[in-house]
Amino acid sequence: MTANAIQSVHPVLLEHLDGHVARITLNRPNARNAVNGDLANSLERAVRDTETNSEVRVVVLTGAGRGFCAGADLAEVAAGREAALWTESGGFAGFVKSIRRKPWLAAVHGFAFAGGLEIALSCDLIVASEDARFGLPEVKRGLVAAAGGLYRLPRAVPRNLAAEIVLTGEPFPASRAWEMGLVNQLVPASGLQDAALALARRIAGNAPLAVAESLRILRLASDLTETELQTISDEGLALMAGTEDIREGARAFLEKRDPLWVGR
Repeated sequence: MTANAIQSVHPVLLEHLDGHVARITLNRPNARNAVNGDLANSLERAVRDTETNSEVRVVVLTGAGRGFCAGADLAEVAAGREAALWTESGGFAGFVKSIRRKPWLAAVHGFAFAGGLEIALSCDLIVASEDARFGLPEVKRGLVAAAGGLYRLPRAVPRNLAAEIVLTGEPFPASRAWEMGLVNQLVPASGLQDAALALARRIAGNAPLAVAESLRILRLASDLTETELQTISDEGLALMAGTEDIREGARAFLEKRDPLWVGR
């Protein structure tokens, strides 16, 4: 794996890797990558940078050090600076409400607790290491998981399992997350980054406009009726029919070669 460029924006690292993949690393390892105002603002900028960069087709989000993210920095909360953890356009961590057309993949190791799990749930796919642990412990602190956990988790796993996780606040291991379908892949800790990047590159190898439109419709699947979704799917197909990539896909298949996507 060769990084063509690396940009360090404390406390977030942004790397542009080969295969049209970017990797963003939450970089407060001494604070368990807990979210403070600087991280929220930096992550919001990183989202904007990757979304506007036409060379980036898929983004991997991970954490530095021993884990993914422990959620909100409680030192900031205790000091009355909780509002700084939310940005106007991105919500908590500058991320959970952000508008993203490209696929995001969370590579989780160590821990993803509270807002950390909510960040992972805000991504489209999750690859987890065998040592990872997840949890929404907000009820143990008199809080609610207001950064998306209360509605994204029951969309990702059966409602009764989501209720157990939310109402007990107890952490659970990656093996159980895998069993309930919360994570896409469960891999040894030493292979987490390679597995996440391999999956990201498989996605990035497809037509970027088709991926973006398919993802847009997938995200609506839980909220609309089948009739509404069929209409949107028909509109998406009509949109793709006017692209250069649909013709390139057909030519590449007939010529038995890899397609050269132009994204238009």
